[in-house]
Amino acid sequence: MYRWEKLGQLIHPGMFTDRWWMQDYIQSPATIVLEDKVRMYFCSRNKPDELGRYCSYIGYIDLDNTNPLNILGICNEPLLSLGDTGTFDEFGHYPVTAIKNGKEIKLYYGGITRCESVPFNAAIGGAYSTDGGSTFSKYGPGPVISYTPDEPFVVGSPKVKIFNGKYYVWYASGRAWRKKDNEIQPVYKIRGAVSEDGINWKKFNRNLLNDILEEDECQASGDVTFANGQYHMFYSYRYNYGFKTPGRGYRCGYATSTDLENWTRKDELAGLSVSESGWDSESISYPHLFQVGDKYYALYQGNYMGREGIGIAALIGDLK
Repeated sequence: MYRWEKLGQLIHPGMFTDRWWMQDYIQSPATIVLEDKVRMYFCSRNKPDELGRYCSYIGYIDLDNTNPLNILGICNEPLLSLGDTGTFDEFGHYPVTAIKNGKEIKLYYGGITRCESVPFNAAIGGAYSTDGGSTFSKYGPGPVISYTPDEPFVVGSPKVKIFNGKYYVWYASGRAWRKKDNEIQPVYKIRGAVSEDGINWKKFNRNLLNDILEEDECQASGDVTFANGQYHMFYSYRYNYGFKTPGRGYRCGYATSTDLENWTRKDELAGLSVSESGWDSESISYPHLFQVGDKYYALYQGNYMGREGIGIAALIGDLK
C-alpha cells in the first residue's frame, strides 16, 4: 500500500470572501508545474440563486514549489466566461484539467447545462492560452468531446495527459439515470480517448474499470501518471445512492496499466483515505498527482464534493 503524509487543508471558500465567484465550494484541483511555482487550477461557485442553483467558475492559485502549502497568489476573476444562452456551458465549468505543451497551456472542463427531467447534462469543452496562462480563449461555443450514440449524456470530469506524443483523456461517461426516494442520480464510468492535436478525439468506446461496490457504482476523475515502467491511475468511486452519508461517500481508487487502455484495479494499494475526523473524514474525491523534483504530491477534494475545500498530501516513497 502507498503511504501518504497529509499536509493539511490547502484552500477553502472562507479564505477568499472578497471574490464573488468563490463563495461556495472549492473543487477539482489540477496543476501545471512551472520553473518558479506550481499553478493550481480549480473550480468554485458563487452564492446559489433563490432555487438553490449554482454556477461554477475556473480560477487558479500559485503555490511555492519548495513548499506547496505556501500560496503565492490568486487570480482576481474567473479565467473563462460562461457560455451564451443555450450552449453546453451556460451554467458552469466543472471539473477542470490543465496541460502545458511547449508555450501553450490548454484547459479542458466539464460544461454544465440545466435540464428539466434530470438536474443537468455535461459535455467537455476546451480552451487555450498562448501568453503563459494570463488569458484563455475557448476553441468555440461547442464542446470538443460530446455525446454519441453509445455515450448519450453526462460526458465530463476530463483528465488530460500527453504520453508518447499523443493526447490522452480519461473522463466520466454517463450510462444511466437512477431514481430512488425522489432522488435522481447519474451512473457514470471512466472511459478514455486519444488525440493527435488535443481537439479531435477518438474514443475507446468502453468502460475501463470493473465495478466492485455495485453495478451502479460511479467512477470519475482518472488521473494518470507514468513511473517505473507502468502507468498509474488514481481516481474516485462511490455508491450511487446515499453517497452524502457516512461510509458511502467518495473514496480514492488505484489502477495500473502498461498500454493506457487496459487497466487492472488495485484499490487496496491507493493508501489515500478519509481521516478519522475533520474536513476530509467523510469523503475524498478527484485526486490529482503532481511532481516537483523527485517528490509526488496529491491534491484532493474533501467532504461534500469540495464544499470544505481542497487538501494536499505528500507520497512517502515512490510510485512502484
